[in-house]
This record gives sequence, structure tokens and C-alpha cells, in this order.
Amino acid sequence: MNQNTQDMKIRYITLLLAVTIFYKTAYSQSAIQKFDDRTLEYLADHRTPNQTKVWLFISNTNDYVNVAIPVGVFVTGLIKNDPDMKQNALYIASSTATTALLNILIKKLVKRQRPFITNVHLTAVYQPGSYSFPSGHTSSAFSSATALSRAYPKWYIIAPSLLWSSAVGYSRMYLGVHNPSDVAAGALLGAGTAFGLGFLRP
Repeated sequence: MNQNTQDMKIRYITLLLAVTIFYKTAYSQSAIQKFDDRTLEYLADHRTPNQTKVWLFISNTNDYVNVAIPVGVFVTGLIKNDPDMKQNALYIASSTATTALLNILIKKLVKRQRPFITNVHLTAVYQPGSYSFPSGHTSSAFSSATALSRAYPKWYIIAPSLLWSSAVGYSRMYLGVHNPSDVAAGALLGAGTAFGLGFLRP
């Protein structure tokens, strides 16, 4: 087992522990849960049909964006015959895929119910299955955004990437399918995975 593999395992174990501890700490404190509930209730009370269409579109488009980013970088690398671009495409895709796997694992470990199940005052725009913590949409969006920003650290890459990933996170709360703490943990997981896999960059 080489040093990079050992370092990667240590990083992932640390990240898993950090996200799990974040949940245990946040959920055990009633103040955090009250904040989650009040935030979601406020957002639900102020929904409008037009806003709902926009945030639902952003949420539903997330998976396509996560695929389009590494594919676009890879195709551009092929056209330009640029090995660094092809390597960056692998880095971004690996970050997003690894984040998805870690997200599934943490969901099964934590088993937090969706907010529309635990909060009788909350009506979600729609009701997805699976567990709530952490937010998978948010984690994948932040993973792709962080990896892309690290691969190409230019303001015109970083700003739209962070804007998009933040919009995805907000959409999950607006739609009533994730707590703010789910979204915060998802952002931590996604960004952390992108940094943990930084050795894949050229």
C-alpha cells in the first residue's frame, strides 16, 4: 500500500468522523433543531409559484451539471490534446463520485428522517425517499464546484461555481426536503472530499 493510498484512507476516515460528529452535536442540541425547524417553516410560508419553479429547476438540474462539468473538461482536453485537462476531468469526476458514495454511507449510519416527517408544521414541495443527513444534492454540488475551482483557480470559475453550489443548497431547504444542518454538512462533505482528492490534480 503506497503512501498516497494510506493518506487518502486517513483523510476519508477523518472526514466521515467529522461529518458524523457534526450531526451528533447539532442534532443533540435543541437550539440547532429549533433553528432548522424555524428556517424551513419560514421558507415554506414565503414560497411563491414562480420561486418554487426556479428552485425546483435548480435542484433537478444538479445531477446534469455534475456530469457536464467533468465531461466538458475532458472533451476540451481531447480537442486541445491537453493531458492536464484530461487529468483534471478525472479529478473532478472522482471527487463527485466519491462524495456520492460517502454520502450514502453517512446517511445509512446516521438515519436522520426528512424534515417533513419530523416536523408536522412543514409541507415539502415534494417528498423524496432515503434519509436526510447529509444533503446529497448539496454535497455533490460543492464537490464539483470545489474540485473545478481547485483545478482552475480563476475568479470567473470560482465565483459561478460557488454561486451554483450555494443555490443548490438553498433550493433543498426552500423545497422543504433538507434541514439547514443537512445542507451545511453536505457542503462540508463535498468540499472536504475535493480537497482530500487533491493529489489527483496534475
